[in-house]
Amino acid sequence: MDFGDILTQWDGQKKEKKEHAGQKTVSHKRANAPTPEEKEAARQGYSYKQQMTVQAEERINPMDLWLRRYGTVDKDAAADEFYEQRKMESRAYIKEMRPEAHIDLHGLTRDEAWTRLDSFVGECSRRGVRKILIIHGKGNHSAGSDPVLGEMVRTFIEGDRRLGASGHPNRNQGGNGATWVLIKK
Repeated sequence: MDFGDILTQWDGQKKEKKEHAGQKTVSHKRANAPTPEEKEAARQGYSYKQQMTVQAEERINPMDLWLRRYGTVDKDAAADEFYEQRKMESRAYIKEMRPEAHIDLHGLTRDEAWTRLDSFVGECSRRGVRKILIIHGKGNHSAGSDPVLGEMVRTFIEGDRRLGASGHPNRNQGGNGATWVLIKK
C-alpha cells in the first residue's frame, strides 16, 4: 500500500462520515497536486526531482562558502575609521579643524536668529558637515548691557541634541563674537 492508496482510503472514510451526517462534500483539491516549484521545473523540461539532484551534486568551494557566510572586512578602511575617530576625540585637533560651514546672525532678533540657526543646523546635519561656525557678535550694538545673540546661541547649543562640543575660535576668526560647534553623526 502506497501513500496514494492511504489518501484514497482516508477520503472515502471522510465521505462516509459526512454522508451519515446528511451533508454532501465537494472538494476541488487534488491529492498530491504539484507545488509551484514542480510546475516551474516541468515548464523548463525536467522534473523537480532532477532539479533537486543537480543542485545537490553541485560542489561549493569551502572558501566561497565561508566568504558567503562571514563576508569580508576591509582592514584598511577599518583602520582609517579608527584613526579618524581617535583624531575627533583629541580636543586640540577639533579646535584647529576648519569649520565647513558658517552662519552670520548679525542684525537679527532673537526669534529670527533661533529660526535661521535651527534650519542651518538641520541642513548641515543632512549634508554631513562636522564643524560649523556661528557668528553672533560680541554684543557691542545691543540695547541692554548683555549681548542678546551670544546667550541665545549658547542656549540653543545646549538644548539641541544634534550638536556636540563647542567653543570660541581664536581672535582672528572671531574670538568671543563667534562659536564653533561639532555636529553629531
